Amino acid sequence: MTEFWETSFIENQMMWGFEPSDSAILVKDFFLEKKVNDILIPGIGYGRNAKIFIDNGIHVTGIEISKTAIDLARQKGLDVPIFHGSVTDMPFDNKLYDGIFSYALIHLLNHQERAKFIKDCYDQLKPNGYMIFTTISKEAPMYGKGKRLGKDYFEIMEGVKMFFYDSDSIKQEFGTYGLIEVSEIVEPHKNMENKPPFKFTMVKCQKALPLLQ
Repeated sequence: MTEFWETSFIENQMMWGFEPSDSAILVKDFFLEKKVNDILIPGIGYGRNAKIFIDNGIHVTGIEISKTAIDLARQKGLDVPIFHGSVTDMPFDNKLYDGIFSYALIHLLNHQERAKFIKDCYDQLKPNGYMIFTTISKEAPMYGKGKRLGKDYFEIMEGVKMFFYDSDSIKQEFGTYGLIEVSEIVEPHKNMENKPPFKFTMVKCQKALPLLQ
């Protein structure tokens, strides 16, 4: 996985442009409404989804597997803490965050990695904190393409394995971690306007307050 993303960022640089995703814009509005001030972005890339939070006064910490992507973020003036490593190696610190936003990452992990990632994110939330994941679903055009690796899990091209969520697998994987809302979001390709928009699923969880003794 490291090699794939390192090569992708070396060859394609800022491959998604620098406009934030529509998901990031929605989550920014939600975090501001809920007075979320300090967030973790696993898979921060070169920072296209981070800037909109920073510009609105939210403190950001990132995790990124690609050293090249981190270098690109620094070149674009992204001066926030970024841990270099895979989300599968979380936690990188013992800090608790008000919010966590993960965009188009969790579906690239296998079953054990997804389970650990969700738990690790939940463990790094403050009580009442929110974690929001944007992920691919079985509605995606790539569903069922390539080599089948397991139920709803395919290697769609060499080095890219994807798990495609549906309502059942969302409840199964997120249900014990404060699942509060599941919605669909259609993401336009902002740097390739002739490419059709992509349908994602947004999963929102809130950490419960500890029970009083």
